[in-house]
Amino acid sequence: MLRIYNSLTRRKEEFVPIEPGKVRMYVCGMTVYDLCHVGHARVMVAFDVVARYLRASGFEVTYIRNITDIDDKIIRRAHERRESIQALTARYIEALHEDAKSLQILPPDGEPRATESMEVIIAMVQQLLDQGYAYQAENGDIYYDVSHFEGYGALSGKQLDELRAGERIQVSEAKTDPLDFVLWKAAKPNEPAWGSPWGPGRPGWHIECSAMSTQALGPHFDIHGGGQDLQFPHHENEIAQSEAATGCKFVNYWMHNGFVRVDDEKMSKSLGNFFTVREVLEHYHPEVLRYFILSSHYRSPLNYTEQQLDTAQAAVTRLYTALRGMPWGDVPIPAQGAGGKLAEGDDPFVQRFREAMDDDFNTPEALALLNEIRHELNRAREEGDKDKVRYLARLLPSLGAILGLLTQDPEQFLRDPRQADAPSIVSAEGEAVFSDDDIEQLIAQRTAARKNKDWAAADRIREVLKNQGITLEDAPTGTLWRRG
Repeated sequence: MLRIYNSLTRRKEEFVPIEPGKVRMYVCGMTVYDLCHVGHARVMVAFDVVARYLRASGFEVTYIRNITDIDDKIIRRAHERRESIQALTARYIEALHEDAKSLQILPPDGEPRATESMEVIIAMVQQLLDQGYAYQAENGDIYYDVSHFEGYGALSGKQLDELRAGERIQVSEAKTDPLDFVLWKAAKPNEPAWGSPWGPGRPGWHIECSAMSTQALGPHFDIHGGGQDLQFPHHENEIAQSEAATGCKFVNYWMHNGFVRVDDEKMSKSLGNFFTVREVLEHYHPEVLRYFILSSHYRSPLNYTEQQLDTAQAAVTRLYTALRGMPWGDVPIPAQGAGGKLAEGDDPFVQRFREAMDDDFNTPEALALLNEIRHELNRAREEGDKDKVRYLARLLPSLGAILGLLTQDPEQFLRDPRQADAPSIVSAEGEAVFSDDDIEQLIAQRTAARKNKDWAAADRIREVLKNQGITLEDAPTGTLWRRG
């Protein structure tokens, strides 16, 4: 029985889909004015795992993740760089897709963009005006009247008076209540604008997601996710807009992932304390970053340090080392990956994996289980239990795949230059000084020296490779090597 922590009710609840066997899920995506940082990666990885596990559990999932491609920050950045908004956003959308692919994040089933959704956005604003939930101010902007929505504040758990105490009306705004928020911004000089019944302008941020989610998934759907920072006001405002416009409940389960923190501060572009995905992947394999993200429960804070990444690297390396040279054999796959169904049966590891993930997607517990399987696999190999080795060697990557892990060939992962500890193995151009062929030739020379009982020469070659971050492992079938 899957249980999900619902931010709206502040408790774990049994997951019951609106339509049996089907799940509709919407997650707030990026505002594309810069490269993805680790905080963005956490959102994408967390909900990628949610979608993967739901599918592995037999659900038919429709997963929508939007793109905000018109926004004050985008306009400012385009002006600063003296380029068109279209060129800026196109470049960062392409970068977003490249980063997501690197992290083995499966593409969403739909990826609506704000600029391509103007018709449905304008229609929703008109609905809110017609139903008395919105008004047009003297400056031409259209605002949502928060006082007309009885349930406002339920998601944040705050009363209207409490919320108003922390809000101020700026001189440039014409709204009548500090909590009222803009639905449509009247056109300003040197800014993009779209035609509407109220004159040219562009949408406010909150209305975009309400319009795009209901267009893609209907007025009432199962799961809405995003970062914890979006809980108020963005998601609070989405509820108010959507339920006022449609007259029905908006979302059944609200999910929010915790912040990525650096020196006890939230990682964000505004604070300037962020690390882009690309910066991290210069030094760490994508599966290492993914493992690091999943090593904390999605609702918990995630503390970003190189030490934590090194710990994740060591853990993933141990998993791949256990799978190295395994005889796959012709045995059934105990658990399917992202595109299949998690197998039913009596296997205790599969049952415990399911129990961990059914407990609000408890990935730290699931990772601990993968490491337990690794330990059992190593022990079975030492004991010469070939049947158990073959079974566990299939089970480990098939469960890992549901988390988006252990999808690489072990040799490819273990020989990745980013696995090496010694900085001397990388040239100024970022290329490995010792190529795979160089290493293989040195190992062949060492093997010949050992055969001739020239132990001193064999030890010298091992030391040369060690100084370049290459670890050798002598096995009955020959010498294996890995970087790091």
